[in-house]
Amino acid sequence: MAASARPRTRIQNEKREVILEAALEVFSSNGFRGATIDQIAEAAGMSKPNLLYYFRRKEDIHVTLMERLLDTWLAPLRELDDVGDPLAEICGYIRRKLEMARDYPRESRLFANEIIQGAPRIMPMLEGELKQLVDEKAEVIRGWIRAGQIVRIDPYHLIFSIWATTQHYADFDVQVRAVLGPDRGGEGRFEDAARFLEQLFMDGLRPKPEA
Repeated sequence: MAASARPRTRIQNEKREVILEAALEVFSSNGFRGATIDQIAEAAGMSKPNLLYYFRRKEDIHVTLMERLLDTWLAPLRELDDVGDPLAEICGYIRRKLEMARDYPRESRLFANEIIQGAPRIMPMLEGELKQLVDEKAEVIRGWIRAGQIVRIDPYHLIFSIWATTQHYADFDVQVRAVLGPDRGGEGRFEDAARFLEQLFMDGLRPKPEA
């Protein structure tokens, strides 16, 4: 049976964090279907009955991780500000997304695995919180377009393109490093990517001077 609804003790919170950290490693390596409670318990260094005291099912652990992940994943987009300069705001968003690709590769793989499977466990989050935030930021981008500050583009596909290009450096990091080779495949690859993507998007979004 799961822990009661009473406030958790410090030890209980610490145990949950150990389980979630272990589960992140197992899920990101094996996917949801390939992961087992036994694997997570072993990675957490505890018995299976002890783990089941904190989480009744594998699904409960996964959903908890996905809820946390989505909140972390949306943080850079929340910072997109309609008060700032549009090109600077978009450059900042690109850099924040690349920093996440660098710092949270396991979380990115976990999210990608879930989406590839059809998002069976997080569809309400995608249709709710994620869609609401993207709709809000799409309206910010439309405002920049109406003001003539960026070229006329589809705001949703702009956001999708930033997601695709930045998360590539997390989900396909092994491929990126292999192709770049030892001279360019180190930590500097993220700064190289940032400069390239900034140029790519800025050149495409900057209004052209009238002839």
